[in-house]
Amino acid sequence: MINQESVIGFVVGVLLAGGGSFLWSLTTGGGARTKAKAILDSADREAESKLKDAEVAIKERELERRAEFEEKQNRVREEVHQRERSLDKRENQLNQTADDLKKQETFIQTSQNRLRAKLEQVAQTEQDIADVLEKKRKLLHEVTGLSTEEATRRLLKLLEDELSNEVGSRILEHERHVKETCEEKSREILIMATQRLASSQVSETTTSTVDIPSDEMKGRIIGREGRNIRAFEKETGIDVIIDDTPGVVIVSGFDPVRREVARIALDRLITDGRIHPSRIEEVVTETQKEIDALIVKKGNEAVREVGVNGLNKRVIAMLGRLHFRTSYSQNVLRHSIEVAFLSGMLAEMMGFDPDIATRAGLLHDIGKAADHDQEGGHPKIGAEFLKRNGEGEEVVHAAYGHHDEILVKYPYTVIVATGDACSASRPGARRESLDRYIKRMEELETIAKEFKGVRQAFAVQAGREVRVIASAKEADDNVAAKICRDIASAYQERLSYPGEIKVVVIRESRFTELAK
Repeated sequence: MINQESVIGFVVGVLLAGGGSFLWSLTTGGGARTKAKAILDSADREAESKLKDAEVAIKERELERRAEFEEKQNRVREEVHQRERSLDKRENQLNQTADDLKKQETFIQTSQNRLRAKLEQVAQTEQDIADVLEKKRKLLHEVTGLSTEEATRRLLKLLEDELSNEVGSRILEHERHVKETCEEKSREILIMATQRLASSQVSETTTSTVDIPSDEMKGRIIGREGRNIRAFEKETGIDVIIDDTPGVVIVSGFDPVRREVARIALDRLITDGRIHPSRIEEVVTETQKEIDALIVKKGNEAVREVGVNGLNKRVIAMLGRLHFRTSYSQNVLRHSIEVAFLSGMLAEMMGFDPDIATRAGLLHDIGKAADHDQEGGHPKIGAEFLKRNGEGEEVVHAAYGHHDEILVKYPYTVIVATGDACSASRPGARRESLDRYIKRMEELETIAKEFKGVRQAFAVQAGREVRVIASAKEADDNVAAKICRDIASAYQERLSYPGEIKVVVIRESRFTELAK
Protein backbone atom coordinates (compact mmCIF):
# COMPACT_ATOMS: atom_id res chain seq x y z
CA MET A 1 0.00 0.00 0.00
CA ILE A 2 1.21 3.61 -0.88
CA ASN A 3 1.54 5.80 2.21
CA GLN A 4 0.68 9.49 2.37
CA GLU A 5 4.27 10.78 2.43
CA SER A 6 5.07 9.02 -0.86
CA VAL A 7 2.04 10.58 -2.58
CA ILE A 8 2.96 14.11 -1.39
CA GLY A 9 6.52 13.65 -2.60
CA PHE A 10 5.30 12.46 -5.95
CA VAL A 11 2.99 15.54 -6.37
CA VAL A 12 5.79 17.93 -5.43
CA GLY A 13 8.02 16.29 -8.01
CA VAL A 14 5.36 16.68 -10.68
CA LEU A 15 4.88 20.35 -9.86
CA LEU A 16 8.61 20.97 -10.01
CA ALA A 17 8.74 19.21 -13.34
CA GLY A 18 5.84 21.35 -14.58
CA GLY A 19 7.56 24.52 -13.38
CA GLY A 20 10.70 23.47 -15.18
CA SER A 21 8.76 22.89 -18.33
CA PHE A 22 7.10 26.28 -18.00
CA LEU A 23 10.42 28.04 -17.68
CA TRP A 24 11.65 26.10 -20.66
CA SER A 25 8.67 27.19 -22.68
CA LEU A 26 9.36 30.86 -21.88
CA THR A 27 12.77 30.51 -23.34
CA THR A 28 11.91 28.43 -26.38
CA GLY A 29 8.85 30.15 -27.79
CA GLY A 30 5.08 29.80 -28.22
CA GLY A 31 4.99 26.20 -29.59
CA ALA A 32 6.89 25.10 -26.64
CA ARG A 33 4.40 26.83 -24.36
CA THR A 34 1.55 24.91 -25.82
CA LYS A 35 3.40 21.67 -25.44
CA ALA A 36 4.43 22.56 -21.94
CA LYS A 37 0.88 23.38 -20.99
CA ALA A 38 -0.31 20.06 -22.35
CA ILE A 39 2.34 18.32 -20.34
CA LEU A 40 1.37 20.25 -17.24
CA ASP A 41 -2.30 19.39 -17.71
CA SER A 42 -1.42 15.75 -18.16
CA ALA A 43 0.75 15.89 -15.06
CA ASP A 44 -2.04 17.52 -13.11
CA ARG A 45 -4.51 14.85 -14.13
CA GLU A 46 -2.06 12.08 -13.34
CA ALA A 47 -1.27 13.70 -9.97
CA GLU A 48 -4.96 13.90 -9.14
CA SER A 49 -5.40 10.27 -10.16
CA LYS A 50 -2.44 9.23 -8.03
CA LEU A 51 -3.74 11.31 -5.16
CA LYS A 52 -7.16 9.66 -5.37
CA ASP A 53 -5.55 6.22 -5.50
CA ALA A 54 -3.45 7.07 -2.46
CA GLU A 55 -6.52 8.29 -0.56
CA VAL A 56 -8.36 5.08 -1.46
CA ALA A 57 -5.39 2.97 -0.32
CA ILE A 58 -5.17 4.95 2.90
CA LYS A 59 -8.86 4.37 3.60
CA GLU A 60 -8.53 0.64 2.85
CA ARG A 61 -5.55 0.44 5.24
CA GLU A 62 -7.50 2.24 7.91
CA LEU A 63 -10.42 -0.14 7.43
CA GLU A 64 -8.11 -3.17 7.73
CA ARG A 65 -6.47 -1.80 10.86
CA ARG A 66 -9.89 -1.03 12.32
CA ALA A 67 -11.06 -4.59 11.57
CA GLU A 68 -7.91 -6.04 13.20
CA PHE A 69 -8.39 -3.79 16.20
CA GLU A 70 -12.02 -4.80 16.56
CA GLU A 71 -11.08 -8.52 16.26
CA LYS A 72 -8.40 -8.15 18.88
CA GLN A 73 -10.77 -6.22 21.09
CA ASN A 74 -13.39 -8.95 20.75
CA ARG A 75 -10.82 -11.60 21.65
CA VAL A 76 -9.71 -9.66 24.70
CA ARG A 77 -13.33 -9.11 25.68
CA GLU A 78 -13.99 -12.89 25.43
CA GLU A 79 -10.95 -13.67 27.60
CA VAL A 80 -12.18 -11.16 30.16
CA HIS A 81 -15.60 -12.77 30.16
CA GLN A 82 -14.05 -16.22 30.66
CA ARG A 83 -11.97 -14.97 33.56
CA GLU A 84 -15.00 -13.38 35.08
CA ARG A 85 -16.91 -16.65 34.86
CA SER A 86 -13.93 -18.52 36.36
CA LEU A 87 -13.69 -16.03 39.19
CA ASP A 88 -17.42 -16.30 39.81
CA LYS A 89 -17.10 -20.11 40.01
CA ARG A 90 -14.12 -19.83 42.34
CA GLU A 91 -16.01 -17.38 44.51
CA ASN A 92 -18.95 -19.79 44.71
CA GLN A 93 -16.60 -22.61 45.73
CA LEU A 94 -14.99 -20.44 48.39
CA ASN A 95 -18.38 -19.49 49.70
CA GLN A 96 -19.39 -23.17 49.86
CA THR A 97 -16.12 -24.03 51.64
CA ALA A 98 -16.68 -21.23 54.09
CA ASP A 99 -20.17 -22.54 54.82
CA ASP A 100 -18.80 -26.06 55.36
CA LEU A 101 -16.13 -24.75 57.70
CA LYS A 102 -18.73 -22.90 59.67
CA LYS A 103 -20.81 -26.06 59.98
CA GLN A 104 -17.75 -28.08 61.09
CA GLU A 105 -16.78 -25.40 63.56
CA THR A 106 -20.30 -25.48 64.99
CA PHE A 107 -20.19 -29.29 65.21
CA ILE A 108 -16.75 -29.26 66.88
CA GLN A 109 -17.89 -26.67 69.35
CA THR A 110 -20.92 -28.78 70.18
CA SER A 111 -18.74 -31.90 70.55
CA GLN A 112 -16.32 -30.07 72.82
CA ASN A 113 -19.17 -28.96 75.01
CA ARG A 114 -20.47 -32.52 75.25
CA LEU A 115 -16.99 -33.87 75.96
CA ARG A 116 -16.44 -31.29 78.65
CA ALA A 117 -19.68 -32.31 80.26
CA LYS A 118 -18.70 -36.01 80.03
CA LEU A 119 -15.29 -35.30 81.58
CA GLU A 120 -16.89 -33.48 84.43
CA GLN A 121 -19.28 -36.39 84.90
CA VAL A 122 -16.41 -38.93 84.80
CA ALA A 123 -14.42 -36.87 87.30
CA GLN A 124 -17.38 -36.78 89.62
CA THR A 125 -17.88 -40.54 89.18
CA GLU A 126 -14.22 -41.20 89.98
CA GLN A 127 -14.49 -39.10 93.07
CA ASP A 128 -17.59 -41.01 94.14
CA ILE A 129 -15.81 -44.34 93.52
CA ALA A 130 -12.79 -43.16 95.51
CA ASP A 131 -15.06 -42.18 98.40
CA VAL A 132 -16.82 -45.55 98.28
CA LEU A 133 -13.49 -47.42 98.14
CA GLU A 134 -12.19 -45.46 101.11
CA LYS A 135 -15.33 -46.31 103.10
CA LYS A 136 -15.02 -49.99 102.09
CA ARG A 137 -11.34 -49.99 103.01
CA LYS A 138 -12.06 -48.56 106.46
CA LEU A 139 -14.89 -51.06 106.90
CA LEU A 140 -12.61 -53.94 105.76
CA HIS A 141 -9.90 -52.89 108.22
CA GLU A 142 -12.47 -52.77 111.00
CA VAL A 143 -13.90 -56.22 110.13
CA THR A 144 -10.62 -58.10 109.44
CA GLY A 145 -8.47 -56.31 111.93
CA LEU A 146 -5.55 -56.30 109.42
CA SER A 147 -3.23 -53.39 108.95
CA THR A 148 -2.66 -51.86 105.54
CA GLU A 149 0.77 -53.46 105.24
CA GLU A 150 -0.55 -56.92 106.13
CA ALA A 151 -3.47 -56.65 103.71
CA THR A 152 -1.12 -55.47 100.98
CA ARG A 153 1.24 -58.37 101.63
CA ARG A 154 -1.57 -60.94 101.44
CA LEU A 155 -2.98 -59.38 98.29
CA LEU A 156 0.43 -59.41 96.61
CA LYS A 157 0.90 -63.05 97.61
CA LEU A 158 -2.46 -63.95 96.07
CA LEU A 159 -1.60 -62.07 92.87
CA GLU A 160 1.80 -63.74 92.74
CA ASP A 161 0.25 -67.22 92.93
CA GLU A 162 -2.27 -66.39 90.25
CA LEU A 163 0.44 -64.92 88.00
CA SER A 164 2.66 -67.98 88.52
CA ASN A 165 -0.08 -70.26 87.24
CA GLU A 166 -0.78 -67.89 84.37
CA VAL A 167 2.93 -67.63 83.46
CA GLY A 168 3.30 -71.43 83.54
CA SER A 169 0.35 -71.94 81.21
CA ARG A 170 1.60 -69.20 78.91
CA ILE A 171 5.07 -70.75 78.79
CA LEU A 172 3.64 -74.17 77.90
CA GLU A 173 1.43 -72.59 75.26
CA HIS A 174 4.37 -70.71 73.71
CA GLU A 175 6.58 -73.79 73.83
CA ARG A 176 3.91 -75.79 72.02
CA HIS A 177 3.49 -73.02 69.46
CA VAL A 178 7.26 -72.74 68.90
CA LYS A 179 7.54 -76.52 68.51
CA GLU A 180 4.72 -76.62 65.97
CA THR A 181 6.22 -73.68 64.08
CA CYS A 182 9.69 -75.27 64.03
CA GLU A 183 8.33 -78.59 62.82
CA GLU A 184 6.30 -76.91 60.08
CA LYS A 185 9.28 -74.78 59.00
CA SER A 186 11.66 -77.76 59.02
CA ARG A 187 9.24 -79.82 56.90
CA GLU A 188 8.91 -76.93 54.48
CA ILE A 189 12.70 -76.56 54.17
CA LEU A 190 13.20 -80.31 53.65
CA ILE A 191 10.45 -80.52 51.03
CA MET A 192 11.79 -77.50 49.17
CA ALA A 193 15.37 -78.82 49.20
CA THR A 194 14.26 -82.26 48.02
CA GLN A 195 12.20 -80.77 45.21
CA ARG A 196 15.08 -78.53 44.11
CA LEU A 197 17.39 -81.56 43.80
CA ALA A 198 16.80 -82.72 40.22
CA SER A 199 18.97 -85.83 40.41
CA SER A 200 18.11 -89.16 38.91
CA GLN A 201 18.14 -92.20 41.16
CA VAL A 202 21.02 -94.57 40.59
CA SER A 203 20.60 -98.04 42.00
CA GLU A 204 23.47 -100.26 41.02
CA THR A 205 24.71 -103.66 42.04
CA THR A 206 28.38 -104.38 41.57
CA THR A 207 28.47 -107.83 40.09
CA SER A 208 31.04 -110.31 41.18
CA THR A 209 30.43 -112.89 38.50
CA VAL A 210 32.20 -113.47 35.18
CA ASP A 211 30.55 -115.25 32.29
CA ILE A 212 32.56 -117.94 30.51
CA PRO A 213 31.85 -119.37 27.04
CA SER A 214 31.98 -123.00 28.21
CA ASP A 215 32.81 -125.11 31.21
CA GLU A 216 36.11 -126.09 29.56
CA MET A 217 37.32 -122.60 30.31
CA LYS A 218 37.16 -123.39 34.04
CA GLY A 219 40.01 -125.86 33.64
CA ARG A 220 42.13 -123.31 31.78
CA ILE A 221 41.47 -120.77 34.50
CA ILE A 222 42.60 -123.26 37.15
CA GLY A 223 45.64 -124.28 35.12
CA ARG A 224 48.00 -127.17 35.62
CA GLU A 225 48.03 -128.08 39.32
CA GLY A 226 46.18 -124.81 39.99
CA ARG A 227 49.06 -122.51 39.05
CA ASN A 228 46.87 -120.09 37.02
CA ILE A 229 44.25 -119.57 39.68
CA ARG A 230 46.91 -119.20 42.42
CA ALA A 231 48.76 -116.61 40.33
CA PHE A 232 45.53 -114.73 39.67
CA GLU A 233 44.51 -114.71 43.34
CA LYS A 234 48.00 -113.60 44.35
CA GLU A 235 48.03 -110.69 41.89
CA THR A 236 44.50 -109.46 42.63
CA GLY A 237 44.07 -110.38 46.30
CA ILE A 238 40.65 -111.77 45.41
CA ASP A 239 39.32 -115.31 45.75
CA VAL A 240 38.11 -117.07 42.60
CA ILE A 241 35.28 -119.53 43.22
CA ILE A 242 34.78 -122.18 40.56
CA ASP A 243 31.89 -124.51 41.31
CA ASP A 244 29.31 -126.50 39.42
CA THR A 245 27.36 -123.43 38.34
CA PRO A 246 27.33 -123.56 34.54
CA GLY A 247 28.71 -120.64 32.53
CA VAL A 248 29.78 -118.56 35.54
CA VAL A 249 32.94 -117.97 37.60
CA ILE A 250 32.59 -116.01 40.85
CA VAL A 251 35.16 -113.55 42.22
CA SER A 252 34.87 -112.82 45.95
CA GLY A 253 36.54 -110.22 48.15
CA PHE A 254 35.84 -107.45 50.64
CA ASP A 255 37.65 -104.72 48.68
CA PRO A 256 35.25 -103.54 45.93
CA VAL A 257 38.06 -101.96 43.87
CA ARG A 258 40.15 -105.14 43.89
CA ARG A 259 37.06 -107.16 43.12
CA GLU A 260 36.34 -104.93 40.10
CA VAL A 261 39.98 -105.22 38.94
CA ALA A 262 39.78 -109.01 39.24
CA ARG A 263 36.46 -109.16 37.38
CA ILE A 264 37.68 -107.03 34.46
CA ALA A 265 41.08 -108.77 34.29
CA LEU A 266 39.51 -112.24 34.33
CA ASP A 267 37.03 -111.22 31.64
CA ARG A 268 39.90 -109.97 29.46
CA LEU A 269 41.91 -113.14 30.01
CA ILE A 270 38.94 -115.28 28.99
CA THR A 271 38.39 -113.14 25.89
CA ASP A 272 42.09 -113.23 24.97
CA GLY A 273 42.40 -116.97 25.59
CA ARG A 274 46.03 -116.78 26.76
CA ILE A 275 45.91 -117.70 30.43
CA HIS A 276 49.23 -118.27 32.18
CA PRO A 277 51.03 -116.63 35.12
CA SER A 278 53.04 -114.06 33.13
CA ARG A 279 50.01 -113.03 31.07
CA ILE A 280 47.89 -112.85 34.22
CA GLU A 281 50.42 -110.50 35.83
CA GLU A 282 50.50 -108.31 32.72
CA VAL A 283 46.70 -108.06 32.38
CA VAL A 284 46.14 -107.42 36.07
CA THR A 285 48.76 -104.64 36.07
CA GLU A 286 47.18 -102.96 33.04
CA THR A 287 43.71 -103.27 34.52
CA GLN A 288 44.89 -101.87 37.85
CA LYS A 289 46.29 -98.78 36.08
CA GLU A 290 43.04 -98.29 34.20
CA ILE A 291 40.98 -98.62 37.38
CA ASP A 292 43.30 -96.19 39.21
CA ALA A 293 42.84 -93.66 36.39
CA LEU A 294 39.08 -94.25 36.46
CA ILE A 295 39.05 -93.71 40.23
CA VAL A 296 40.77 -90.32 39.87
CA LYS A 297 38.44 -89.42 36.98
CA LYS A 298 35.34 -90.28 38.96
CA GLY A 299 36.62 -88.30 41.96
CA ASN A 300 37.34 -85.22 39.83
CA GLU A 301 33.96 -85.50 38.11
CA ALA A 302 32.19 -85.60 41.47
CA VAL A 303 34.19 -82.60 42.73
CA ARG A 304 33.39 -80.58 39.61
CA GLU A 305 29.72 -81.55 39.71
CA VAL A 306 29.15 -80.20 43.21
CA GLY A 307 31.59 -77.27 42.84
CA VAL A 308 33.99 -78.06 45.70
CA ASN A 309 37.55 -76.73 45.36
CA GLY A 310 40.86 -77.27 47.13
CA LEU A 311 40.61 -80.97 47.92
CA ASN A 312 43.75 -83.00 48.50
CA LYS A 313 44.62 -85.46 45.72
CA ARG A 314 44.42 -88.36 48.17
CA VAL A 315 40.93 -87.22 49.19
CA ILE A 316 39.86 -87.07 45.53
CA ALA A 317 41.25 -90.56 44.89
CA MET A 318 39.51 -91.94 47.97
CA LEU A 319 36.30 -90.25 46.88
CA GLY A 320 36.55 -91.89 43.45
CA ARG A 321 36.79 -95.33 45.09
CA LEU A 322 33.20 -94.85 46.30
CA HIS A 323 32.12 -95.38 42.69
CA PHE A 324 32.65 -99.10 43.26
CA ARG A 325 30.95 -99.14 46.68
CA THR A 326 27.23 -99.73 47.16
CA SER A 327 24.94 -99.58 50.18
CA TYR A 328 21.62 -101.39 49.89
CA SER A 329 22.24 -101.29 46.11
CA GLN A 330 22.64 -97.48 46.16
CA ASN A 331 25.90 -96.25 44.64
CA VAL A 332 27.75 -94.50 47.48
CA LEU A 333 29.42 -91.88 45.23
CA ARG A 334 26.08 -90.81 43.74
CA HIS A 335 24.65 -90.84 47.27
CA SER A 336 27.47 -88.55 48.44
CA ILE A 337 26.82 -86.14 45.56
CA GLU A 338 23.11 -86.03 46.42
CA VAL A 339 23.91 -85.38 50.08
CA ALA A 340 26.28 -82.56 49.03
CA PHE A 341 23.56 -80.83 47.01
CA LEU A 342 20.91 -81.33 49.70
CA SER A 343 23.23 -80.12 52.49
CA GLY A 344 24.21 -77.01 50.53
CA MET A 345 20.59 -76.08 49.84
CA LEU A 346 19.52 -76.75 53.44
CA ALA A 347 22.38 -74.61 54.79
CA GLU A 348 21.55 -71.80 52.38
CA MET A 349 17.88 -71.75 53.41
CA MET A 350 18.81 -71.82 57.11
CA GLY A 351 21.38 -69.01 56.85
CA PHE A 352 24.60 -71.06 57.15
CA ASP A 353 27.57 -71.31 54.79
CA PRO A 354 26.44 -73.49 51.84
CA ASP A 355 30.05 -74.14 50.71
CA ILE A 356 31.03 -75.78 54.01
CA ALA A 357 27.80 -77.81 54.06
CA THR A 358 28.32 -78.97 50.46
CA ARG A 359 31.91 -79.99 51.18
CA ALA A 360 30.90 -81.87 54.33
CA GLY A 361 28.03 -83.60 52.51
CA LEU A 362 30.31 -84.78 49.69
CA LEU A 363 32.90 -86.24 52.09
CA HIS A 364 30.64 -87.58 54.86
CA ASP A 365 30.79 -91.25 53.68
CA ILE A 366 34.40 -91.26 52.47
CA GLY A 367 35.26 -93.76 55.21
CA LYS A 368 33.27 -96.42 53.32
CA ALA A 369 36.08 -96.52 50.76
CA ALA A 370 38.41 -98.00 53.39
CA ASP A 371 36.18 -99.61 56.02
CA HIS A 372 36.92 -103.10 54.64
CA ASP A 373 40.60 -103.07 55.66
CA GLN A 374 40.58 -100.83 58.76
CA GLU A 375 39.04 -101.28 62.19
CA GLY A 376 36.11 -99.15 63.25
CA GLY A 377 33.00 -97.85 61.54
CA HIS A 378 33.13 -95.73 58.43
CA PRO A 379 32.35 -92.42 60.30
CA LYS A 380 35.45 -92.76 62.48
CA ILE A 381 37.65 -93.97 59.59
CA GLY A 382 36.47 -91.14 57.35
CA ALA A 383 36.92 -88.46 60.03
CA GLU A 384 40.50 -89.56 60.79
CA PHE A 385 41.35 -89.68 57.08
CA LEU A 386 39.95 -86.19 56.44
CA LYS A 387 41.75 -84.78 59.48
CA ARG A 388 45.09 -86.20 58.27
CA ASN A 389 44.55 -84.58 54.87
CA GLY A 390 43.88 -81.05 56.05
CA GLU A 391 40.09 -80.78 56.10
CA GLY A 392 38.43 -78.29 58.46
CA GLU A 393 36.98 -79.23 61.84
CA GLU A 394 33.37 -78.73 60.62
CA VAL A 395 33.89 -81.22 57.77
CA VAL A 396 35.66 -83.74 60.01
CA HIS A 397 32.97 -83.48 62.67
CA ALA A 398 30.20 -83.96 60.07
CA ALA A 399 31.86 -87.14 58.78
CA TYR A 400 32.25 -88.46 62.33
CA GLY A 401 28.82 -87.54 63.68
CA HIS A 402 26.39 -87.89 60.77
CA HIS A 403 25.02 -91.06 62.41
CA ASP A 404 24.61 -89.36 65.85
CA GLU A 405 27.57 -91.24 67.33
CA ILE A 406 29.01 -88.16 69.07
CA LEU A 407 27.76 -84.96 70.67
CA VAL A 408 26.92 -82.42 67.97
CA LYS A 409 29.15 -79.34 68.07
CA TYR A 410 28.46 -77.76 64.68
CA PRO A 411 25.17 -77.21 62.82
CA TYR A 412 26.70 -78.66 59.65
CA THR A 413 26.73 -82.12 61.28
CA VAL A 414 22.95 -82.01 61.70
CA ILE A 415 22.51 -80.62 58.17
CA VAL A 416 24.61 -83.41 56.66
CA ALA A 417 22.77 -86.04 58.72
CA THR A 418 19.48 -84.63 57.41
CA GLY A 419 20.71 -84.69 53.81
CA ASP A 420 22.00 -88.23 54.31
CA ALA A 421 18.60 -89.40 55.59
CA CYS A 422 16.78 -87.66 52.70
CA SER A 423 19.02 -89.22 50.06
CA ALA A 424 18.84 -92.70 51.59
CA SER A 425 15.07 -92.67 52.08
CA ARG A 426 14.06 -91.21 48.72
CA PRO A 427 11.82 -93.55 46.69
CA GLY A 428 13.93 -95.93 44.63
CA ALA A 429 17.21 -94.95 46.24
CA ARG A 430 17.70 -98.20 48.14
CA ARG A 431 16.10 -101.58 47.95
CA GLU A 432 16.25 -104.87 49.77
CA SER A 433 14.61 -108.17 49.15
CA LEU A 434 11.07 -108.81 50.35
CA ASP A 435 12.11 -111.73 52.54
CA ARG A 436 14.82 -109.69 54.20
CA TYR A 437 12.45 -106.78 54.73
CA ILE A 438 9.78 -109.00 56.36
CA LYS A 439 12.38 -110.69 58.53
CA ARG A 440 13.68 -107.34 59.71
CA MET A 441 10.19 -106.14 60.65
CA GLU A 442 9.52 -109.36 62.56
CA GLU A 443 12.81 -109.06 64.45
CA LEU A 444 11.99 -105.52 65.54
CA GLU A 445 8.54 -106.50 66.83
CA THR A 446 9.75 -109.72 68.47
CA ILE A 447 12.53 -108.04 70.45
CA ALA A 448 10.11 -105.36 71.69
CA LYS A 449 7.55 -107.94 72.85
CA GLU A 450 10.15 -109.74 75.00
CA PHE A 451 10.00 -107.06 77.69
CA LYS A 452 7.55 -107.33 80.57
CA GLY A 453 4.63 -104.95 80.40
CA VAL A 454 4.56 -104.78 76.60
CA ARG A 455 1.24 -105.80 75.05
CA GLN A 456 1.82 -105.06 71.36
CA ALA A 457 4.61 -103.77 69.11
CA PHE A 458 4.32 -102.44 65.57
CA ALA A 459 7.22 -101.65 63.19
CA VAL A 460 6.30 -98.71 60.92
CA GLN A 461 8.02 -96.48 58.35
CA ALA A 462 9.99 -99.35 56.84
CA GLY A 463 11.46 -100.23 60.23
CA ARG A 464 12.65 -96.72 61.09
CA GLU A 465 10.14 -96.48 63.96
CA VAL A 466 8.71 -99.03 66.42
CA ARG A 467 5.56 -98.18 68.36
CA VAL A 468 5.12 -100.18 71.57
CA ILE A 469 1.84 -100.46 73.47
CA ALA A 470 2.44 -100.92 77.22
CA SER A 471 -0.20 -101.98 79.74
CA ALA A 472 -1.20 -99.22 82.12
CA LYS A 473 -1.79 -101.77 84.89
CA GLU A 474 1.64 -103.40 84.65
CA ALA A 475 3.71 -100.29 83.95
CA ASP A 476 3.53 -96.71 85.21
CA ASP A 477 5.29 -93.77 83.55
CA ASN A 478 8.67 -94.56 85.07
CA VAL A 479 8.51 -98.21 84.03
CA ALA A 480 7.37 -97.20 80.52
CA ALA A 481 10.39 -94.90 80.19
CA LYS A 482 12.70 -97.75 81.27
CA ILE A 483 11.06 -100.14 78.77
CA CYS A 484 11.65 -97.62 75.96
CA ARG A 485 15.32 -97.25 76.88
CA ASP A 486 15.82 -101.02 77.23
CA ILE A 487 14.24 -101.75 73.83
CA ALA A 488 16.50 -99.16 72.14
CA SER A 489 19.54 -100.69 73.85
CA ALA A 490 18.51 -104.17 72.73
CA TYR A 491 18.25 -103.00 69.13
CA GLN A 492 21.74 -101.49 69.28
CA GLU A 493 23.24 -104.67 70.71
CA ARG A 494 21.42 -107.33 68.71
CA LEU A 495 20.68 -105.79 65.30
CA SER A 496 22.67 -104.25 62.47
CA TYR A 497 20.80 -101.53 60.56
CA PRO A 498 21.49 -98.29 58.65
CA GLY A 499 20.53 -94.97 60.19
CA GLU A 500 18.49 -95.04 63.40
CA ILE A 501 15.33 -96.60 64.84
CA LYS A 502 12.89 -94.50 66.84
CA VAL A 503 11.17 -96.32 69.74
CA VAL A 504 7.85 -94.90 70.99
CA VAL A 505 6.19 -96.42 74.07
CA ILE A 506 2.50 -95.68 74.68
CA ARG A 507 0.68 -96.65 77.90
CA GLU A 508 -2.81 -97.88 77.15
CA SER A 509 -5.67 -97.74 79.67
CA ARG A 510 -9.08 -99.24 79.01
CA PHE A 511 -12.21 -98.71 81.09
CA THR A 512 -15.43 -100.64 80.48
CA GLU A 513 -18.80 -100.22 82.16
CA LEU A 514 -22.21 -101.75 81.43
CA ALA A 515 -25.39 -99.73 81.62
CA LYS A 516 -28.26 -101.86 82.95
